[in-house]
Amino acid sequence: MKTRPAGIGNVNADWMGSLPSKLSAMPLKHLAVPGSHDSFTYWVDVHAPVGPDQKAYVKYLATMFSVIAKKVMVKWSMTQNLTFKEQLDAGIRYFDLRVSSKPGEPGNEIYFIHGLFGHKVVFLDFNHYYAMDAQHHVYLITMLQEVFGGKLCNNCAVEGITLDYLWEKKHQVIVFYHHPSAQNIAAMWPGNKIPAPWANTTDPSKLIQFLETTLNERAKQGSFHVSQAILTPRPNTVAKGLVWGLRNYLVERNLPTIMSWVEAQKPGANGVNIITSDFVELTDFANVVIKLNNLLLSEKGCKPR
Repeated sequence: MKTRPAGIGNVNADWMGSLPSKLSAMPLKHLAVPGSHDSFTYWVDVHAPVGPDQKAYVKYLATMFSVIAKKVMVKWSMTQNLTFKEQLDAGIRYFDLRVSSKPGEPGNEIYFIHGLFGHKVVFLDFNHYYAMDAQHHVYLITMLQEVFGGKLCNNCAVEGITLDYLWEKKHQVIVFYHHPSAQNIAAMWPGNKIPAPWANTTDPSKLIQFLETTLNERAKQGSFHVSQAILTPRPNTVAKGLVWGLRNYLVERNLPTIMSWVEAQKPGANGVNIITSDFVELTDFANVVIKLNNLLLSEKGCKPR
C-alpha cells in the first residue's frame, strides 16, 4: 500500500496527496500543475547592487539615479508577492529560478535574482545563470545534493514518473539544471526534459495564440512541459507605466483574459502540464489549475459534479 505525504493546513497544501488513485498512477507529465514565474522575487533589496542579468541601460540608470531608479526596478522586477512557503501552501509546485553570484564578492555564495538580488533560498528549476563560473556551478550542485539528499529523484524516463512512483521511492524533489556542469550528475535533470516556451509579448491575444501553438507541439517532445501564461514588458511598456509597475500596469488588467484561457484547458498527453503565472495570489490561480485534473477522471472530458 502506498504511503501518501501528510497534509498541512491550507486546502491546497497537500493537493497531490488528495488526488484519486487513478491520477496518482498517471505520468506526472499528464497532470495539471500550478507554478510560479520567477518564483523568488517576492523580496528584492532596493539597496543591493543591480543584478548582472540587467541590460546595460538599466545598469546605467541605476548608477545615475541610484535609489529612485532601483525603486522603479523593484516594481518591474517583482513577479511574486508570496514567500516560498506561502506559495507551497497555496498549491504551487513548480518554481522557476534565476541564480547569480555577486560580481566582485569573494567566495561562491549564490543568490536568486530577478533584476536585484533576493534571499538566499534553493529550489527546483534552475534555468538562468548570471556571473557564475565553473566553481559556482560545482558549489550550487553540491549544495543541492547535500540539502535534498535522498529526496532527489534521479534523471530517468519522464513517462515513468508518477506520484505513486515518487512516494514509493520517498523522492520529493526533481531538480532541473539547465547547464552543462550538471550533465553527468544523476540527480540533475537536463533542461530539455522540461521545455518552457516563452511568448515574449505584451499582447494577451498573441500570448494565447503562442500557448496554443506550443501545446500542439508538446506530444512529440516526450517531456514535461511548461506553459508560461505570462506577459513580458518591453522598454516602452516600462516607460509608459513607470510608476505603476508590472503588477498594476500589465498583469492585473490582462488577468481575466489569461485566466479564461487557463480555465478552458485540459491536462493529458496533448494538454497542459505545468502552467506558470505572475502574482499567483491575485486570482484563484492554483485552485483553477489543480481542478483541471478532474477532467482526467471523465472519459468525456466533463467536470464531475
